[in-house]
Amino acid sequence: MTKYEQVQKELIASPKVWLITGVAGFIGSNLLEKLLLLNQKVVGLDNFLTGHQRNLDEVKSQVSDAQWLNFKFINGDIRNLNDCALAVEGVDYILHQAALGSVPRSIADPITTNATNITGFIHMLQAAKEANVKSFTYAASSSTYGDHPALPKLEDNIGSPLSPYAVTKYVNELYAGVYARTYGFKSIGLRYFNVFGKRQDPDGAYAAVIPKWTASLIIGNDVFINGDGETSRDFCFIENTVQINILAATAPDTAKDQVYNVAVGDRTTLNELYDAIQLALNENGLSVDSKPIYRDFRAGDVRHSQADIGKAKSILGYHPEFKIFDGISKAMPWYKAFLGK
Repeated sequence: MTKYEQVQKELIASPKVWLITGVAGFIGSNLLEKLLLLNQKVVGLDNFLTGHQRNLDEVKSQVSDAQWLNFKFINGDIRNLNDCALAVEGVDYILHQAALGSVPRSIADPITTNATNITGFIHMLQAAKEANVKSFTYAASSSTYGDHPALPKLEDNIGSPLSPYAVTKYVNELYAGVYARTYGFKSIGLRYFNVFGKRQDPDGAYAAVIPKWTASLIIGNDVFINGDGETSRDFCFIENTVQINILAATAPDTAKDQVYNVAVGDRTTLNELYDAIQLALNENGLSVDSKPIYRDFRAGDVRHSQADIGKAKSILGYHPEFKIFDGISKAMPWYKAFLGK
């Protein structure tokens, strides 16, 4: 039995109360679905700035009526300390996913990114400390590695941030460390590397690359690649991300006051990714055969990214089940249905 299987069995036997911030978003709604299927009680907080009611509706369709009754939704904002204090009441574990993502968005609007990602973060951290919550797990980011050139990325080796978004996520880690040292309130940060999967929004100017390209190919729009296509990323399927959140939340105190990489330890170029998406769409009955359009590199992007996940494996018992191509194949039917094809 894997560590993840063991933890799930224990949670079913002894259900807990969880808070998911950003519950109507991509990662938040997937966490909600998994926890409800494990018969946990879940409080969800969201202001629908980037999340969607449709994500919650879809989760409802995937769980039983009894499981759905274990979910309490709060329409609130982490920038409001009172909303945070209300949300943490009676909670055992917090999974803090609420944030404004996207490097380009942060460059266009650093003020709102800062207010959400830094002020909102410390609000949640303070509320959790005051409520004496058992564990606090938060979404950190691989953008924290900045311009550090070494591959694969090790948690202790970071460079200078390349965007306002990267600054905000690094500040989260700094605050988490200060709260551990000053107040004895320890948390775990999960540095996400290009998470993808069902319910990742393909719409909007700041859509992530996999849903954006998938939607464009399905509806026949042009696909643009920034640079020469040899930029590489460590893409991580959503079910791997759900696994490590649950492992982190239930980890012993000795594993806390740490950050961990969340990825699979591989590198995939944008050219390889494009080919993989086309192949997966064709395997799902959609005839797709088009060439991408190359344009200038995007400001704030790093050239290559790959994680060392040894720390997460050894301390948390994390073992990603899905490589990128497995994840893409599993996600494609959802995108096909979402776009009505």
